[in-house]
Amino acid sequence: MKTKLTILVAFLGTLFFSACDEVEQILEETGLTNEEVIQGLKNALTVGTDTSVTILSAVDGYLGDEVVKILLPPEAAVIQQNISKVPGGNLLIENAIKAINRAAEDAATEAKPIFVDAITNITIEDGFTILNGENDAATVYLRTNTESDLIDAFTPKISTSLNKKLVGNVSAESTYKALVDAYNSASLNGVLFPKVEENTLTEHTTDKAMDGLFIKVADEETKIRTDVTHRVNDILKKVFAE
Repeated sequence: MKTKLTILVAFLGTLFFSACDEVEQILEETGLTNEEVIQGLKNALTVGTDTSVTILSAVDGYLGDEVVKILLPPEAAVIQQNISKVPGGNLLIENAIKAINRAAEDAATEAKPIFVDAITNITIEDGFTILNGENDAATVYLRTNTESDLIDAFTPKISTSLNKKLVGNVSAESTYKALVDAYNSASLNGVLFPKVEENTLTEHTTDKAMDGLFIKVADEETKIRTDVTHRVNDILKKVFAE
């Protein structure tokens, strides 16, 4: 047992010193200090998240972007399949999608303080892993370390936003309910085609709003890594220099 423990300690020690050697080599090759690496990555994430939140919280931030636009929840698939049988159905769908995306735009700013907390906590080890990772490595780190908190913060905010009268003095919840009610009425409460009984609007909008946020953050990170014009200050230029 003692021999196995000795071997394990020796192995872990080897890993630790190998990692240290790798870090030292990177620092030597790039001329960067530990502090510059961390500052640069924090700065990149701050710029990327601020830009992403600003874009998505604007009018049509979600709705006007086909990549992040939020469509109807899964239970609405049967509505779309039978929409020709619902009086005014296409307009009801259009209004519901618009209202849902307005709610996501309204809630987007809730991400900022959560992102700030995660960015503040980046360690030296995290920093070098991110620096040498893929073009979205910082975004992956951010999602891993913020997703749970974002869900907790986003869900009540999304719920509130879905109940705000953001489009035509009507809320997204009311608009979606009107669509479901019209469909169920046309189906004779499930006699002609399947009835919709579930409403996952808050959960669905929360998940898709978060997906959109991280898509945009990844886009901004890639731009900073690959396009010098997006390195808006000296530390970004130094850390991400080719």
